[in-house]
Amino acid sequence: MLQIHQIPVLSDNYIYLIHDPVSQDSAVVDPAVSEPVLAALAERGWRLTHILNTHHHGDHVGGNLELKARTGCTIVGAKKDRHRIPGIDVTVGEGDTFRFGTAEARLVEVPGHTLGHIAYWFAESDALFCGDTLFAMGCGRLFEGTAEQMWHSLMKLKALPGNARVFCAHEYTEANGRFALVVEPDNQALIARMEVVVERRRQGRPTVPSSMAEEWATNPFLRSDQPALKRAVGMENRTPADVFSELRRRKDRF
Repeated sequence: MLQIHQIPVLSDNYIYLIHDPVSQDSAVVDPAVSEPVLAALAERGWRLTHILNTHHHGDHVGGNLELKARTGCTIVGAKKDRHRIPGIDVTVGEGDTFRFGTAEARLVEVPGHTLGHIAYWFAESDALFCGDTLFAMGCGRLFEGTAEQMWHSLMKLKALPGNARVFCAHEYTEANGRFALVVEPDNQALIARMEVVVERRRQGRPTVPSSMAEEWATNPFLRSDQPALKRAVGMENRTPADVFSELRRRKDRF
């Protein structure tokens, strides 16, 4: 199992250090900034070997070049985004696998938030690093892609096992949950989850990672194909992609 350390940075970003205890390789996922990463590595005695980028936005790649200059690490990113990932060395795409020490990630293309967005699925560690595509009880804004693209991307992630841990890149859970309760006020799983989320945030604790099973039950964007949610938004006879598009529109104005 990979060791995973969460680093909160900026106002609500999460950077993740992942460490293979067998090979002693260490990677950082979406380093917005470099100094907190270097400090966490030094504290643990880990050596940075890789950067794994999910997409090109500055709050995900801002530390790339400094970390590469300081450590000589290899930067991995989407083949389709190679022109927008600073310092990229290795390009990957849909269905590719990437060996990290003794661990292996399967690459999933998940366009919508950006056209070149990818996710890393480490099945043996039940760990999904999904950037800004899937959030706890939410999903990313559609800056470049279409609603239909994002819906298909989310369905790829929804197909992962229920015990998959969802390591998303932002602490948006409480705000997402408030919107979800407006959509499905009678969803008992959602009501119970929000009680936990509110208490954790009151204590200053993270709500990430979540599990895919939690998302199936409480994330309205993943539930756009469910009869209960379709009824809740008055769209029983519309396609899941249509329902998703309407939910995203409502969330943008929430």
